[in-house]
Amino acid sequence: MQGIQHRRCSDEIVRLDLGSVSAASSASAASSLSIDEAESPETRIQRLISEHPVIIFTRSACCMCHVMKRLLSTLGVHPAVIELDDSEISALPYCCPAPPAIFIGGVSVGGLESLVALHLSNRLVPKLLEAGALWP
Repeated sequence: MQGIQHRRCSDEIVRLDLGSVSAASSASAASSLSIDEAESPETRIQRLISEHPVIIFTRSACCMCHVMKRLLSTLGVHPAVIELDDSEISALPYCCPAPPAIFIGGVSVGGLESLVALHLSNRLVPKLLEAGALWP
């Protein structure tokens, strides 16, 4: 694949197209995401995970992703949210559950159930602090 293409779906969600990109779309995409057209989709996703303290990979119109974002926003965290289509989901690391999948500090937390379990056990805030997503 030659590159990555994205468009803003809302103020918070970036829609990725891991297929080839045109020169015009590549220039606009580079303004909000670092893009290396020579990267494979798997490498690109790994890089995005490492670049963001909290990142959620989701499908379009996923209600569970909305719940994840609301929970995190009540704590003062605004995650990067990347929408993948069905053909792009296979590029996610093998350790991930089916989307929505959340990574905190480069580590897969799991899905919504795992995120809520961390929150209810009072382990979410320390994890967010450690990742640099929250300030003490």
